[in-house]
Amino acid sequence: MDVPLPQWCRHAAETLLGHCLRGEPWPTDLLHRLVNEALDPDPARALPASEALFGTLVEGLADRFEPRLCVAYAQVFSEVVALAHPGTDPAGLRARYERIRKTAAFSGDPKAVRQIFVLSRVTLGADIAVTSPILNGLKAAFPASEIYLVGGPKSHELFAADPRIRPCLLPYDRTGLLRDRLAVWPRLCALVDRPSSIVVDPDSRLTQLGLLPVCPEERYFFFESRAFGGDGAEPLARLAGKWVERTFGVSGVPYVALPEIAGAPQSPSITVSLGVGKNPAKRLPDPFEAQLLRALADRADVVVDKGGDSEEARRVETAIASSARSAVRAFEGSFAAFAALISRSRLFVGYDSAAGHAAAACGTPAVIVFAGAVSPRMRQRWRPWGRGPVEVVEADGSAPEAVLEEVLRHTDRLLNSPAAAG
Repeated sequence: MDVPLPQWCRHAAETLLGHCLRGEPWPTDLLHRLVNEALDPDPARALPASEALFGTLVEGLADRFEPRLCVAYAQVFSEVVALAHPGTDPAGLRARYERIRKTAAFSGDPKAVRQIFVLSRVTLGADIAVTSPILNGLKAAFPASEIYLVGGPKSHELFAADPRIRPCLLPYDRTGLLRDRLAVWPRLCALVDRPSSIVVDPDSRLTQLGLLPVCPEERYFFFESRAFGGDGAEPLARLAGKWVERTFGVSGVPYVALPEIAGAPQSPSITVSLGVGKNPAKRLPDPFEAQLLRALADRADVVVDKGGDSEEARRVETAIASSARSAVRAFEGSFAAFAALISRSRLFVGYDSAAGHAAAACGTPAVIVFAGAVSPRMRQRWRPWGRGPVEVVEADGSAPEAVLEEVLRHTDRLLNSPAAAG
């Protein structure tokens, strides 16, 4: 290998993605070589290949929200699964995928369904925007059924105060190795394949976006979020509600059910998140964040989430110090606790992140700075939607000064709106 492994892996994944985007056959030998690197027993070799496979190729196909790319994904990743699990029939996986991706209305007796397993989308923002409208609708459609959210503990914290939603813990490392991510498959089957039950899959990474079978098809209901809605511009939260209505005959809107947080700080006027989910393309260059906090603090008291990793915490601390405003405080705690603060604040401001979806679900007015979109439809789909008013500032290609000006214009209007006063 003439170049360092990480660079080769990224180049290989970008090449494969390019073929898929152009609708051309991809080089089979290149895909096999990338997957074999991702399956290498040495984690140091397997990690860069796994990151390129998911972060560049898979997300590159999914984030464009083009129906034709769902087919390309199934073709590519069925080969990945077959290489990782010898004996798996990739053609069989693709044929099943073509069947289950067609939305079919539930025709059984709701009273006969004892258990419903709803698969987590793994990320908190997606569980609010996509999974929660489905949970909301299922509660109405199946009033006597036990509803389980299958995923990590942080996802369940979003609904911990809802007695209808029970935890079924199955952690998934979205930054892990290929073999570790696929190791979830048999454990998931053992959890959810039960008589008198159904599985609802909102395009979960637990099934690798619906590709891995976990129960008989007649008990499996799949929301293909990357294709549903076609060429329209509706956000995912609204589309998820439409899907649950079409499938189960009930409407669903985003919601959270947050527990009371002992010793919670005083509710601020403005909550802020500078989190970008480890994607630097989502943030604006310095000194935008410090200038934003300074301008917001000149209007009201501000609490900024320090986030879930050391890099974000460092950025937040630097921005607070640079803002030179005593009205800016840092919050350190769980995401559920910060979401509870958002629900009690007058306004939320932040980058595209889980916190923005929490604001929309809680009814808190929000201003979202959206950068790093790979396509206009990605920005449309991930726009927060719910009970509260949301303004999205498109930051790609705009000067930070212009973005800040637009953010503050929306801030001033929303702070004086009836929604903020309530």
